[in-house]
Amino acid sequence: MLRLTAMATALAVWPSGHLLAQGVDRTHSPTLPPPPPLVVPPAHTERLPNGLELVVVEMHEVPVVDVNLVVGAGSVRDPEDLPGLATFTANMLDEGAGTRAALEIAEQAAFLGATLSTGASYENAGISLHVPKRQLEPALDLMADVALRPTFPDSDIARQRSLRQTAILRLRDQPTAMAPIAFNAIVYGTHHPYGRPLEGTDSSTAHLDRARVAAFYGQYFRPNNARMLFVGDITMAEARRLVTARFGAWQRGTVPALPRTETPAPQPRTIYLVDKPGAAQSVIRIGHVGVARNSPDWAAIQVMNTILGDAFTSRLNQNLRETRSYTYGAFSRYDARRLPGPFRAYASVVTSKTDSSLIQFLYELRRMRDSVVPGEELAKARAYITLGLPGEFETTAGTAARYMDLLVNGLPLTWFRDYTQRVNAVTAADVQRVARQYIRPDNFAIVVVGDRSQVEAGIRALNEGPISLRDLWGQEVH
Repeated sequence: MLRLTAMATALAVWPSGHLLAQGVDRTHSPTLPPPPPLVVPPAHTERLPNGLELVVVEMHEVPVVDVNLVVGAGSVRDPEDLPGLATFTANMLDEGAGTRAALEIAEQAAFLGATLSTGASYENAGISLHVPKRQLEPALDLMADVALRPTFPDSDIARQRSLRQTAILRLRDQPTAMAPIAFNAIVYGTHHPYGRPLEGTDSSTAHLDRARVAAFYGQYFRPNNARMLFVGDITMAEARRLVTARFGAWQRGTVPALPRTETPAPQPRTIYLVDKPGAAQSVIRIGHVGVARNSPDWAAIQVMNTILGDAFTSRLNQNLRETRSYTYGAFSRYDARRLPGPFRAYASVVTSKTDSSLIQFLYELRRMRDSVVPGEELAKARAYITLGLPGEFETTAGTAARYMDLLVNGLPLTWFRDYTQRVNAVTAADVQRVARQYIRPDNFAIVVVGDRSQVEAGIRALNEGPISLRDLWGQEVH
């Protein structure tokens, strides 16, 4: 403390000229030059004779490789009466494959210094591998077993089914997990794949067995329904040789077309209350159907949403957290999906401030539509996006994630090359236009998971719409 005080005193009595060194005036913040252009490593593509599409992004700085096998076998393929089948099938891929049991697969991956994982989302199932270059060949042998020769042992299916049933039971004690399930079901309805829970329900999980899993796998896990992305210290020639040796004999087959899906019609603003007695917080989700990832307005939407709620300094967080201390964080998001994904503004708030938080949420959402964004706030949002983007391409894993976003949403692999220019071209008028088009307060589904006895009266007094009581699955409670 004495040292800092002495330094401050010395600076105060020194002539201002002493703060000039080599022509730099240290009494003023430097003016930053414009950022250099974003340079994205290019992607090269080939298609193998069996229909498997191969994508290679070369990054030779570090001797590691990320490999992602992406199959069109996500939950949009689930039968309507059996949600959770796609994610369960994907999770079972590494529970036994080839001659190895689940523990042997995990042990082999660890021995190779690799990370191998399987899973599924709404659109796709996948297997991901991160491995040192020197161990790539044996790691790909392991990956090929998991992808092409899963055994689906009855005992492991029973074990995983039991674990999933337990996890679903635990949802009732986790309001933050309940809220998105109820919100999606309310916004989309259970006839739309985005309205059904990825991990299924109590009843659907009980019907998962080896026959259903094996049939789903055989129907959709085909090379002509798949893409394989390599990012890292590898060339197209190397990747082609390695993949052909392991996946070249994978037999193509007829894959059913994606089911025709209609976007739900907008509904009048309604408040949906999911009762969780004794909850210390209320979990809030406000939104409606948003926009598809391939929208030509995507850059303007991202700038607008950065101002609204996609950064710590965004309006929602500054209002509800920093100014009013209602929450640890309040944000908003447009989910990037092939079909229009949900738009939602969300937070977990102090129970006693549930109604007050809704007032502030609706104020900021309406203000985003109704007022022109100041130039300084617009410039900050554009800089937040463009200056942060290069960091997403620093590692093989980060680069793979960016290219996966393009692959699964049907976007050209050159999409990022001019993204910063498109972001920097967004004007205040563009922001207000997309806010008015893609934020629709009259159609909000306002979902609150909390203690009904503590919050209902205050919410009802807001007079923002009728109140409907719902359960965990978004179904009406009578």
